Amino acid sequence: MYRAFKRLWAALLLLLALQSCTGISYYAQSLDGHVKLLAARQNVETLIADPSQPRDLRAAMVAARDIRRYASDELALPDNDSYRAYVDTHRDYVTVAVFAAPEFSLAAQSWCFPVFGCVPYRGYFSEKAALKFAAETREQGLDVYVTGITAYSTLGWFSDPLLNTMFTEDETYLAGLVFHELAHQRFYVRNDTAFNEAFAVAVETAGVRKWLTDRNDAAGLKRYEAGRRRQAEFVALLGEARKELAAVYDGPGGDAQKRAAKADVFERLRARYRHMRDGRWGGYSGYDAWFDGPINNAKLAASGFYNDLVPDFERLFAACSGSYPDFYAAVERLGALDRERRHAALKAVNSCD
Repeated sequence: MYRAFKRLWAALLLLLALQSCTGISYYAQSLDGHVKLLAARQNVETLIADPSQPRDLRAAMVAARDIRRYASDELALPDNDSYRAYVDTHRDYVTVAVFAAPEFSLAAQSWCFPVFGCVPYRGYFSEKAALKFAAETREQGLDVYVTGITAYSTLGWFSDPLLNTMFTEDETYLAGLVFHELAHQRFYVRNDTAFNEAFAVAVETAGVRKWLTDRNDAAGLKRYEAGRRRQAEFVALLGEARKELAAVYDGPGGDAQKRAAKADVFERLRARYRHMRDGRWGGYSGYDAWFDGPINNAKLAASGFYNDLVPDFERLFAACSGSYPDFYAAVERLGALDRERRHAALKAVNSCD
């Protein structure tokens, strides 16, 4: 089957390389990584029914099956073969994403692809290739952020599998990932990552809340809401830092002065985080890894794509009275607008019509 996939994709690989400014070597590693995943899929129902499989794996598959069914039955998400098979990647992340931004700007660099449009990152199945590209990008004077990715969507072009990387936390985390990735299959607009990701986060959040409520899991819902509050406060911290950086970059002074002021902003950001963590968060350290690593424009820009428009989508969902079909229809109407009008309309939305 693997060889058959390779032959099928060979012509597509050449076509993609001819249509895009991205080189054929990049598509080659994407092709190889994705085809290997497809070839390694194991049917979830088969794993559940196989007594020779580890008990923990079978239990995880039962949970995943129920979450997948819930996504279509209760959230009106696509009812297809995605997330009905499982692959153990034997890795901590399925792909590695590379983000980049200029030294004195928060505008992320983007790369364009024939199917997905222009996006503010490049994803690699090969960590070695990702780090090589990141090093080359840094040599161009850009800020670079490299991060592992636990799940991804092919937007319904293929039947995306469950991955071992999606089972690193509890069932609530798994449910959020499945809802998020299926949301990308439900609606996606080319060349607007901020819109797409915020939409998927809004579907994920509302979906998890409903899922926990329907399970009568009051304790789980309480934990989830506490996590969402921390996430909102984390996002607010980053937003404050981005405003400070914008003032630095747009203000007077030479590169050396701006570089020093930029470093000061990052130190204040870390100090504010520590104060919040050790104060009202009661020592919760879930974001320590983010702050312990280097902070730069690319890292801040990446966070913005996933968070900035979420409150607007949540307001739209409430205006649609929590009806998923009505919400999706409203999002599709927004998606038909050009990017500037789309964002303005989303910001101003106060009804589901």
